[in-house]
Amino acid sequence: MPSPRLPAAVRAPFEGRTWRALGYVLIGLPLSVCWFALSVSLVSAGAGLLVTFLGVPVLAGALALCRGFGAVERARARALLGLDVAAPEPVRGRTGGAFSWMGAMLKSGASWRHLLYAFVHMPWAVFSFSVTVAFWGWGWSLLTYPLWQWVFPAYVGQDGIQLYGDGTHGLYLDSPFEIAVTSLVGLLFVTAGPWLLRGFVAVDRFLVAGLLGPSRPASRVTELESDRGVLVDTAAADLRRIERALHDGAQARLSALAMDLGMAKEKLAEDPKAAAVLVEEAHGEVKLALQELRDLARGIHPAVLTDRGLDAALSAVASRCAVPVSVDVDLPARPVPAIEGIAYFTVSELLRNVTEHARARRAWVEVWRAADRLMVQVRDDGAGGAEAAAGRSLAALSGRVGAVDGVLAVDSPAGGPTTVTVELPWRA
Repeated sequence: MPSPRLPAAVRAPFEGRTWRALGYVLIGLPLSVCWFALSVSLVSAGAGLLVTFLGVPVLAGALALCRGFGAVERARARALLGLDVAAPEPVRGRTGGAFSWMGAMLKSGASWRHLLYAFVHMPWAVFSFSVTVAFWGWGWSLLTYPLWQWVFPAYVGQDGIQLYGDGTHGLYLDSPFEIAVTSLVGLLFVTAGPWLLRGFVAVDRFLVAGLLGPSRPASRVTELESDRGVLVDTAAADLRRIERALHDGAQARLSALAMDLGMAKEKLAEDPKAAAVLVEEAHGEVKLALQELRDLARGIHPAVLTDRGLDAALSAVASRCAVPVSVDVDLPARPVPAIEGIAYFTVSELLRNVTEHARARRAWVEVWRAADRLMVQVRDDGAGGAEAAAGRSLAALSGRVGAVDGVLAVDSPAGGPTTVTVELPWRA
């Protein structure tokens, strides 16, 4: 592999990315001609047979075949260009029968986009293939001309590559200077070839992503279905957490309280002092149970958030943090309760991570509005190394934020500092 210290222009002709792109263009021409010929033949036959009923199944079959072509093209782009395009939504008839399927296929916008790809890509494949082969062929031939120019005088009967000839005069590249200039021209071709090739495959990437992927409404529906699933899972996890906290905390303490009060009632007549001790212990259990219930309620949606908004609620969270936290909230108005609650929960969890894992001396919380987004940023001067990997609390936070069209970004190099930025939709 070429050294990464070499300039990009020197590395480009030898990089795997360049050769994969070259393979994509070279393979693309025969495949595109095949897709074009079959699509044109079947669609023409189907259109001609529309005067009879036979045209409908032929057209539907042609569109289904085009979708198969699209699957091959997506796989080729994924393997050679690193472009991962999702498959379009499947075609399903309402009744599941053949006629229903044919009607759904003819109504499918994705199927017609696949047909358009077969029509459009063939002339583009011819152009990109021709220019690429000419550029690479001439470039490497001219660059290596000093190594093989002896072929002309030995086997062709001329002194070198002929630039001009009229039957009586001829101009050949045969002197050392001309051979050196030829090699330099070849070097220019070889150096420019990868960048030209990348421009060609950029157009291919655009065609594959724009015509062979799912439509924007379908993608949005899939995204919303995924977000709904995340919300359901998050709600279920929160419910389990609340149930576990009540069962292991307040419920256990209240059960102990009932037992202590029962024992105090039995001893009240015969041993008032022992009964008073039991009542005192029960009083302590009541205070602990109340504190746990307050902490649980504060973690769900504290009263101060409802009454006074994010500024006061986040200041209260910061005051309970083990490290000093500066809070700066600059909002023109209060967002809707759902977004406000997610912002509060996110900051609470991030500050808990700072306390437990960051080994920080100080943290900062900033909340502001930017256009139609609510921005939340939590920074600390800790050890860094935080990741939003699967199974970690940051991944769960990212899922919760993403469920409402938000984004969570983590910047935490080893050694710190750590900055977590959250974007939430603004709805006042």
